[in-house]
Amino acid sequence: MTSTTASDHPQRSRLNRLIRELWFQVVLAAVLGIAVGIAAPGFGEALSPLNDWFIALVKMIVIPVVFCVVTTGIASMDNLRKAGRIGVKAIGYFLVLSLASMLIGLVVANVFQPGAGLNVDPSTLNTDDVPKTSQEHATFTGFISSLIPTSLFGAITGDTILAALLVSIVFGIALNMAGEEAAPLTDGIRALSDVVFRIVGWVMRLAPVGTFGALAMVVSTYGAESLKQLGYLIILFTATCVVYVLVLLGAIMRVCGFGLFALIRFLKAELLVALSTCSSEAVLPQLVRKLETLGVGRPVVGIVIPSGFSFNLDGSAVYLTMASMFMAQAVGIDLSWQQQLVMVGVMMLTSKGTAGIAGGAFIVLASTVSSVGHIPLAALSLIVGIDRILNEGRVFINVLGNAVATIVIGKWENDFDSAQARSTLYPKKTPPSSATAEEAKVGAGT
Repeated sequence: MTSTTASDHPQRSRLNRLIRELWFQVVLAAVLGIAVGIAAPGFGEALSPLNDWFIALVKMIVIPVVFCVVTTGIASMDNLRKAGRIGVKAIGYFLVLSLASMLIGLVVANVFQPGAGLNVDPSTLNTDDVPKTSQEHATFTGFISSLIPTSLFGAITGDTILAALLVSIVFGIALNMAGEEAAPLTDGIRALSDVVFRIVGWVMRLAPVGTFGALAMVVSTYGAESLKQLGYLIILFTATCVVYVLVLLGAIMRVCGFGLFALIRFLKAELLVALSTCSSEAVLPQLVRKLETLGVGRPVVGIVIPSGFSFNLDGSAVYLTMASMFMAQAVGIDLSWQQQLVMVGVMMLTSKGTAGIAGGAFIVLASTVSSVGHIPLAALSLIVGIDRILNEGRVFINVLGNAVATIVIGKWENDFDSAQARSTLYPKKTPPSSATAEEAKVGAGT
């Protein structure tokens, strides 16, 4: 009886540890949400506010996280030129990866022709489901205007990441230049950072609730009918995302000296939350903390992650070109290579500044379609029903791609602790024999 009790105890303790893990709670909530969406579609659709409330709580804390991390990171720098260097390297990396992502989506759509043969008449399409905000034109001047807040502290209390990032950088530089006189204020913001991240921890414990509501709503609202109608596009886009992650991001991680799957295991909770809530912004605060734990310096994390969630949305970039080509093929429009490249150029501008919230890429897609004029706006109604499903692949790449970008810039800046990262990504497990010996000692003592 003693041996049975001893063997059952480790199993119970492992199960208890597993239940306390956030990623396991998210998976369990996802399974329950899917089951509810299938069994009771009406009730599942009514659960949508659970996800909305969770996203609202995260958005409440995102801007304070950006302000604290960026400001203290720059204020503590010995050389302000480092901040400029990090920013230039990050933007350069983002532009290269965004262009590569769009070209990959373009090539896949041209080779596999997901919309060919549908022969849809644009005049027969119902545009009632297309959000009215998605039909607005995105302009360069509008983008610059969104960067400038109405007041200094208005950016910190608002919900625009880029405006908050701009104010945080300016504030951090001013604190750095003020030197010892501003040291108490810097220490105060650093203390505020500890408080903010404690709130982040509380909010993230509610992620399973948001996951449950999100997937119950998705399955009940966009279930079998949408999948049957546009299954080929969904499968092709999903396969492209998988290949993109394994080949491109995997190669970048190998160059950095680490394995991609080790990073995915380390970020499994954040990736699962992003997938289930369809919002990369939902994990921004926690991602900042995890990457600092991994060994990336705070200045690098503070600049790369907030800017990356507006400028480095590689999953959205793949989606934009694939969706555009699908719509053109579906309505029988044959776009020349010149027209396709013009469309990519416009998307490179219109996609910047999207804050990673659910549906942001669809709005950019609509803005590009209306700006270029090659594809009728009514064609958007073809994919509006499955946009949420396609968003799963987008957010996964967006979150993982920004984590990889932070590691790249950290190594490039020599502000990355490789030894700490290796011990974090590849923890040494305690041999079973030694654990048994410890238990025997404890038993003998009692």
